[in-house]
Amino acid sequence: MATLSSGATVGNTTTQSASNERTSEPVTPYPPRTLDYPEVAAFGLLRQAALDFPQRAACVFYGQSLSYLQLWEEACRVANLLKAYGVEPGDRVGLLLPNVPEYISVLNGIWLAGGVAVAISPLMVAGEVSPLLKATDCRVVIALDLLASRLRGGNFQPRHTFLVTLCDRLPLLPGLGCVWMRRRETGAWTLPNETCQHSFHREVERHAPTWEPVANSSQDTPAYILATGGTTGTPKAVTLSHRNLVVNAWQQMHWGRAERGNEVFLAVLPFFHCYGLSACLMTGLATTATLIVHPRFELESLLKLMSDYQPTYFHAVPAMLVKLNERLRKRPQRMDSLRYCISGGAPLSLDVATEFTEHSGAIVVEGYGLSEASPVTHVGPLDGKARRNSIGLPLPDTETRIVDPEDGDRDLPNGEVGELVVRGPQVMLGYWNNPEETTHVIRDGWLFTGDLAVRDGDGFFRIVDRKKDLIITSGFNVYPEEVETALREHPFVRDAAVVGVPDSQRGERVKAWIIPETDKPLDEVLLKAFCQNRLAAHKRPREFALYQGEFPRNFLGKLLRRQLRDTR
Repeated sequence: MATLSSGATVGNTTTQSASNERTSEPVTPYPPRTLDYPEVAAFGLLRQAALDFPQRAACVFYGQSLSYLQLWEEACRVANLLKAYGVEPGDRVGLLLPNVPEYISVLNGIWLAGGVAVAISPLMVAGEVSPLLKATDCRVVIALDLLASRLRGGNFQPRHTFLVTLCDRLPLLPGLGCVWMRRRETGAWTLPNETCQHSFHREVERHAPTWEPVANSSQDTPAYILATGGTTGTPKAVTLSHRNLVVNAWQQMHWGRAERGNEVFLAVLPFFHCYGLSACLMTGLATTATLIVHPRFELESLLKLMSDYQPTYFHAVPAMLVKLNERLRKRPQRMDSLRYCISGGAPLSLDVATEFTEHSGAIVVEGYGLSEASPVTHVGPLDGKARRNSIGLPLPDTETRIVDPEDGDRDLPNGEVGELVVRGPQVMLGYWNNPEETTHVIRDGWLFTGDLAVRDGDGFFRIVDRKKDLIITSGFNVYPEEVETALREHPFVRDAAVVGVPDSQRGERVKAWIIPETDKPLDEVLLKAFCQNRLAAHKRPREFALYQGEFPRNFLGKLLRRQLRDTR
C-alpha cells in the first residue's frame, strides 16, 4: 500500500493549478444541453487529477488521507500486479469490496491493465456470487478478507484471490475487532491461508508505481460489469464501456456546477452500486474532489464526518434523509458547507426534501437513472428551479421520449402517461453475452426503461409507476421472481408472491404473500432464517402475510402483482 501522505490537502484548500483550471473552464449555460467530453479511457480521470492536483487529498478514510498522486501510483502497482498474474486485455477481474480506498485504486488498476472490472456486491451470498463469476469467466478476484467466505462453494472458483484487510486502516479498538472478525470469518489470524489466496497489500508493494499503456484502452471497450436481473428472474449483467463511465461523470460534474479541485464529496453510497460508482466515485474523480469515504450509512458517524470535513456535495437515497431528519429534529447541527444534496434510487417525498433543506440549508433535488444508463439520465436543476415530485430534466446530450407502453413506437403528448425511453452516450453496450435481452431493451439506440412517466409542458419529467415489477428498496433493485423462487424451496410454502409496498424510509420494502402447504400458523422467524442463507439482505422480505385462496393471475397465468399490492 502506498505510504499515507501528511501533505495531502483536504477540503477547500487548493493548489495553484485549481485557480488556473477554473479560469480556463468554458462558461456554459445552465442547465447545460451539450458538452465536450474528454477522449480518455475511464482511468484517464484519475490520471488527469494526479497531474493537475498531485498533493490534493483524493480520499479520506477513518482520518487517513491518500493524495491523488499516491492513489494513481497505487493503481499503477495494481495494474502491474494483475499483469504479473496473467491478466490480459479484456480479462475480467472481480471486486468484492465495500467503500474503502482500495476500491478506487483497484478499479483503476484493472482498467490500466486493460481488464474489465466485475462488481461483486458484498450483500450477495455465496450462492449468488459463483454464478456471476462463472457467467463472466472471472478468474481473478480482489476481495475484503472479511468477505472471503462469499467466494467459497459453488461450481466456479477464481484462480487467484487477493485479500484486502482493513485492520491497519482502522483506529486501535476497531482494528482489533477487525482481527477477531477475520478469525471468525476465515478461521485464520493472518492471511492468506490457502494457496490460491494472496495478501493484496504485500503483493502490490512488490510492483512498480509506473504504467505502460496496453492495447485494450479505447473508450468503446467494456470497462465495468454489474449484475442485474429481470422481472422474469433471468440474471443479466450490464456492461458499461469506458465512454459510458467518463461521459456520465462529465455530465454530472457540469450539471452540478462543480469547481475542479474545490469540492468535497461525502461518499457513503456504495461504490459497488452503479449510483455510488458514478455519482460519487467517477464524478468525484472528474471533479478532482476530496472523497470522504465511509463503508456504510451510520447516522452518528455520518454527522461527525459532515462536521469534521465540511462536504459540499452529498449524494443520498431517501432513507438516509429520513434518518437524518429524525436526528436533526432533536439535535440540530450546522452544515454551512453543504450546497447540494442529490437524492436517487427511490422516489423522494416532498416533505422529506423540504425538511432536510431546512436543517442543512442545502438545495435538495431528485435524480433518476438505471444501471443500463451508467446510471444517471435525469436530475433536478440546482439553480432553484427544480420541481418537487419530479426527477427533473434530461442530462446534457440525453434525448428522451414518452412512448405508447404497448407498442413502443408512438410518441405521446405532454401530460400523457407512457413508457420513458432514453438515448445518449451513457447508454450501456448491452448485457454481457446476452444479445437477445439487449435487443429487447435497446431498439435503434433507444433504451426502453420499463418505467411509466409523464412530461409536462416545460420538459420536466415525473415517474408515475413501473411497467416492470422491479422493487427498489433503499436504492437497491429487487426482482420478485428471484425471491419467490427461494421462498418456494421452503417445505412450508406451496406458493409465494413478492411485491414492493410503500415505505417512508426505504422507498419500498419487500413483502411476501405466502400460500402455505398446511393450515399451520405462519412462522415469520423460520422464514426469515430460511431467507438469510439464500438471499442478499436487501432482497429478504421484511413483511410476510398469509394469502387465502389462489393468487390473482391473467389468462396466461401471469401473476397480477398490482392487485396484490392493493390487498390488505
